[in-house]
Amino acid sequence: MVTLRAAIPKLGAVLLFVFLLLQVSKATISCSDVTKDLMPCVSYLMSGSGKPPSACCDGAKALSSAATSSADKKAACECIKSAASNVNYNVKLAQDLPSNCGISLPFSISAGIDCSKIN
Repeated sequence: MVTLRAAIPKLGAVLLFVFLLLQVSKATISCSDVTKDLMPCVSYLMSGSGKPPSACCDGAKALSSAATSSADKKAACECIKSAASNVNYNVKLAQDLPSNCGISLPFSISAGIDCSKIN
């Protein structure tokens, strides 16, 4: 079983890879922005419980504030979707993260989300 300490660098590498491969046209938000904002949430989403740490919620709020246009929301969604498909995470914690941080996102944090349907 992969330890959390070993998984975090792997997740960072995956997110960097996603950033390099995924460029959504007209979006001002990048995968590097998404990665920076949500990196404090990684350990919580993989093995946490209860409420997310304040640094995680601060990042999620920053992402929510930055992703204002439809293109930005789709770009953020694609980045999160790609990252979510490459790591083991607690699905319930991911689904509850926006409400637990007091924000709303136009998509769920999931590997199965259809980002093309976001407005």
